[in-house]
Amino acid sequence: MQLNEHYLCLPSSANNEQGRYLAFQREVRHFVGHNCPEDIREKVRAGEKLTRTVYSRWQQILHEHGWAAPGWPLEHGGTGWDLRQRMIFEEAIADFDCPPLYHHGLGHIGPVIMQFGTSEQKQHYLPRILNGSDWWCQGYSEPNSGSDLASLQTRAELDGNHYIVNGQKIWTSHAHEANVIYMLVRTSREAKKQEGITLLLVDMDTPGITVKPIETIDGWHHVNEVFFENVHVPLTQRVGQEGQGWQCAKYLLERERLPPASVGQLVRQWRRVTQLLWTSQHEQQASHDYSALNQRMFMLAAQIKGAREMLADAIDDMMEKKPLGAKPSALKLRCSLVAQGLSEVALRIIGPAGSQQFISEGSDPTESGIWLQNYMFTRSKTIAGGTTEVQRNVVARQLFGA
Repeated sequence: MQLNEHYLCLPSSANNEQGRYLAFQREVRHFVGHNCPEDIREKVRAGEKLTRTVYSRWQQILHEHGWAAPGWPLEHGGTGWDLRQRMIFEEAIADFDCPPLYHHGLGHIGPVIMQFGTSEQKQHYLPRILNGSDWWCQGYSEPNSGSDLASLQTRAELDGNHYIVNGQKIWTSHAHEANVIYMLVRTSREAKKQEGITLLLVDMDTPGITVKPIETIDGWHHVNEVFFENVHVPLTQRVGQEGQGWQCAKYLLERERLPPASVGQLVRQWRRVTQLLWTSQHEQQASHDYSALNQRMFMLAAQIKGAREMLADAIDDMMEKKPLGAKPSALKLRCSLVAQGLSEVALRIIGPAGSQQFISEGSDPTESGIWLQNYMFTRSKTIAGGTTEVQRNVVARQLFGA
């Protein structure tokens, strides 16, 4: 079983275009292979939880090389790469066990600030995203506003040159590490609900903000509740006009519709599970029958290759300005299910004894304990970023009509 091709999403036209992408691929692979610290790669390779410290170190290395923001235009400090180059880069960092780029700053709020922010906001925040000085979290979901985001209730009332914010956000990833949050708040109830929403940028050390961890089944600290009690936010921290928050949110979601990193990370995870399976077979020798697990891994490899082809086809469409239709939803659905499938195979391999080696955050990790936590964590894959049910509905509407 092999899944180690260094894929390229190349145009089928001119040879000089193919040569340019091949040269770019060699440059990227040489750099990431020689510059990502080995201790960081070991954490990624082992499947450990990555913290802000790890992400920031790698971000600073990329920043010094001018590669901090593959998806940003040159005028804002980005690389100016096209989507094929971004895909080559993402596959290279996955192949060399480097951390994925932290999405909240680079992929989410950064592009929104470029599009809707003031010149002062751009000058302040964009360089700090590039060098990793600011660490962002997203304040969207609320206890009664998940899939129906427009029903959010956290309110912001204008008082002179400040908004006073009261309410609660939930499932806020990385809020315990972040120093800034971008959040949607309700500033009006007079128009339809989408028109009364505004986007604010808030420092996490502002008085009145309380972060409480939410325990999850994997034992790692990912998500939080965030409470806002009479939090004063300067008017200068509003992005766009009051009531324009829904437009900002839609723009953000469009930017994350097709993350090029997803398939590369699945390939890396497939290799991890394959190595675990190979080691277990050689240690157990003839005492266990691994034929079913081997067959499952072949099927998962085929699904990953299919997902990669779907991604490459979607990238071609985007570069040619064609509509994507349901491709992003189909890709997200497939990648979520494959991630869960890989973790299920790993759990079968480590067996009941290994499944009991659960570890708490901060303790010395054991290999079996990490595999168990990886399995628990992937349960969220079919919820976060759009539930499986929602994605299937999107695909069904595309195929069969509303």
